[in-house]
Amino acid sequence: MGGLGMPVLAGLVLFGLVAGVGITAVGPGGVLVTVGLFALTGLPPAQVAGTAIVTHVATGALATAAYTRSGQLRERGTRRAAVVLAAAAVVGTPLGVLVNGAVSGRVFGILLGVFVALVGALVWLRAGRPAAAPGASGESGDTGAGRGPGAPVVAAVGFAVAVAGGVFGIGGPMLCVPLLVVLGVPVLSALAAAQAQSVVIATVGTLGYVAAGAVDWPLAALTGVPELAGVLLGWVIARAVPAGALTGSLVVSLFALAPYLALHG
Repeated sequence: MGGLGMPVLAGLVLFGLVAGVGITAVGPGGVLVTVGLFALTGLPPAQVAGTAIVTHVATGALATAAYTRSGQLRERGTRRAAVVLAAAAVVGTPLGVLVNGAVSGRVFGILLGVFVALVGALVWLRAGRPAAAPGASGESGDTGAGRGPGAPVVAAVGFAVAVAGGVFGIGGPMLCVPLLVVLGVPVLSALAAAQAQSVVIATVGTLGYVAAGAVDWPLAALTGVPELAGVLLGWVIARAVPAGALTGSLVVSLFALAPYLALHG
């Protein structure tokens, strides 16, 4: 960190703060830590992912506590989905960490950019469909009822998200939330379940990258502390803004990030 100038350090702090807001407000915010480290520091992919994923342990735990306090994670369906997602993360995250070791910087950026654009397109299509009646797709938080996804589908989503989380050093909500929304889960329920999964992804991923010696602890602290502050602010925003506005913000965020990530590959 000593070789980085003040503008770069200030930029990383800003990336961390905005990332925290996005984590609890719209889901994909955590990837901004990866973006900042990738674009501003010149670290190799393993150190980018390893340093970024460390910051998501505390932010994921804080966001999970916030959604428990607000009631989302006390709802039966949301809690069940969170357990399935977390179990899938135990298997998928180590695989992602292994894949990262075989990924070049160029491929790292391009793959993440393409995947983010795909997820954004899926959410956009979902937003254009007629809204389901309350309770029809889990509006009460029961993600397993009605037209909501069953446990095998949630597990498949959780595994795929965990692999990507391990590869790119993200906690998971940036991918998990839009995929769950596409499958019919309400935005706040998807956010809550994804935050719970992010704790497992971040913890397992951190252990993997620490074992590989691929974590820059000073940079993790520089981005992680403001990220925690942003998580609290984002939780307030998520509770105050209608679900439709949250979905729109999610789509805009994903489409804005995609070309940037791909070009920096």
